[in-house]
Amino acid sequence: MVMKNAKNVNYWQVDNKVKNILKLRGVEILPSESAFEKYEWSREYFVKKPEQGYFIWIKEQIDFPLLTCISILSKDIQQELNNLVVVEKNLNIKIQGTCNSLKRNLCGRHNACGKIILKENSSLKYEHIHSWNPKDGVNTNYEFLLGKNSKLNYTYKTFSTPEELKIKTKVFCSENSSANLKIIGDCRNSRIEIKDYLILKEKNSSGILKLRLVGRKNTKIYTHSQILCEAESKGHLDCQGMLIDKNSEISLTPELICKNRQAQVTHEASIGKISEEELYYLRSRGLNEQEAIDLIVNGFLEIR
Repeated sequence: MVMKNAKNVNYWQVDNKVKNILKLRGVEILPSESAFEKYEWSREYFVKKPEQGYFIWIKEQIDFPLLTCISILSKDIQQELNNLVVVEKNLNIKIQGTCNSLKRNLCGRHNACGKIILKENSSLKYEHIHSWNPKDGVNTNYEFLLGKNSKLNYTYKTFSTPEELKIKTKVFCSENSSANLKIIGDCRNSRIEIKDYLILKEKNSSGILKLRLVGRKNTKIYTHSQILCEAESKGHLDCQGMLIDKNSEISLTPELICKNRQAQVTHEASIGKISEEELYYLRSRGLNEQEAIDLIVNGFLEIR
């Protein structure tokens, strides 16, 4: 995200400094450290007293997306973010979050953990976009707690990967709640570790977990995806990888655990390469090899 539009960002942090907070009616936005001091109830969600990060408490309906941006601009910066988002009952909310490195060769470290709380009958569409440079390191760990009848649609995308990327995501679904998670990555010269867990805890909860991962140019991708059914529930796991470079590697490990005989959980997994027929067809239409590969990859990464 280019910062020429920073005035429209609800929470904007560069390196370890908060640059801007845009206040809205019905939404309270604070640095996490301030929220920890102000609201005693928030402390049950923070692992420890936070030093960085944002607190967003959405109390009333708003009809436009909330925007957050966390950037690295200086060399050798280490960020330690602890974020908390709370969506109150009966709200339908959208959030767009961007985390990025604004220059090459900064060797930055972005470590982030957080919790996203959906109260009863609420809905959240959350798009999380990462864009990093070589030599950066990124480690994220998020939990989503879904209340009764709530709905989550979460998409994580990265098209510019750091040297090392670790992602851990856990979603806990209560009665009649549903989760739709997508993790999408076009990865180059990176080591990627992804651990994602969908826990269907209560009756009539449901969830879909989809992964689309591309390995290019000396990339190693390792994933462990788990759906756990503890009650009468439905879950589906769909993980697919595409290898572009002969020196890359993808390992997909799906795991299904069922603890209730009324539950239904399924999975599909595949790793493949670009079809020579598709490549030949696109080349015959006037595209060069790289343009044809990029077009095929874009189609593979486009999931609904």
